[in-house]
Amino acid sequence: MTTTLFTRRSLIASGAAATTFAIAARPGPARAQGLAPTPSMRGGRNNYRPGAPIVERIGNGGFWMTGTVRRAGDGAPLAGQRIQIWAHTTEGHERDPQSHGATLTDANGVFRLEMPQIVPAFGQPHGHLAYDSGAFETVFLRPLMKSARDKSLEAHFVLRPV
Repeated sequence: MTTTLFTRRSLIASGAAATTFAIAARPGPARAQGLAPTPSMRGGRNNYRPGAPIVERIGNGGFWMTGTVRRAGDGAPLAGQRIQIWAHTTEGHERDPQSHGATLTDANGVFRLEMPQIVPAFGQPHGHLAYDSGAFETVFLRPLMKSARDKSLEAHFVLRPV
């Protein structure tokens, strides 16, 4: 017959092992299915110019187009992504070359470009933005402003790898 001797040290070690096993075996928290990619908006490609230059500012400025670029699934910010911006403004029509420019996202996936005040075209004040660099699926956005008097407009991209 075998006798087992329990000491304080063996009881503590056994309890710690049992607790560790119970924690490891417990199911983890529910996880989200992931961040869905942004679909291209109908009419967003209107007057698009492939290869519009990267600029410090479009025209004389006064209006800010801002936003973020993240990867679909995990939502990680994407640095160095090219975003083209164009609009009907106080200085030109959205079809004019001088009304187009591009910028790059910073380390946090944020972009920001100053441009002239957006004015209504076809009754709606709106901007056009495109991600078209090739590493991710191309996305065109056409966000509407709440008011033609607004001094900024935001757009957010969630991109799916090609």
